[in-house]
Amino acid sequence: MEELSKSIVEILESVPEMLDEFFVEVTEAVDVLADELQNTISLEIEQYFQDTFEVIFELFFVFEDEWEDIWDETEPTFTRPMEPTPEKNSACVGCRHYHGQVYGGNLLVCGMHPYGWEAEDCPDWESN
Repeated sequence: MEELSKSIVEILESVPEMLDEFFVEVTEAVDVLADELQNTISLEIEQYFQDTFEVIFELFFVFEDEWEDIWDETEPTFTRPMEPTPEKNSACVGCRHYHGQVYGGNLLVCGMHPYGWEAEDCPDWESN
């Protein structure tokens, strides 16, 4: 009985060490698996983008001439400012309501008079 008792004590004393070894091995295995998974995912994503960019570049070179023609024929949609002058929109010189942006080739003079005021004295003119 005493020998059985010693064996049980020895087994119980070795359990924490065995558990430590088990968890170290499991941790190492999980780390290896995570690294492999991350590498696989990274390679898949890299390959996806590489394939996508190859298709885009191929399309660019196939349609390069057509895109240049379309771009040359298309007026940019960006706005550009246009200041009033004594010759054009003279009633707006110095007015705080003057907008003066060109959109798609069309000048928006102000909110009250989108095309400008024809006469010299605009009834809505206010100083900056």
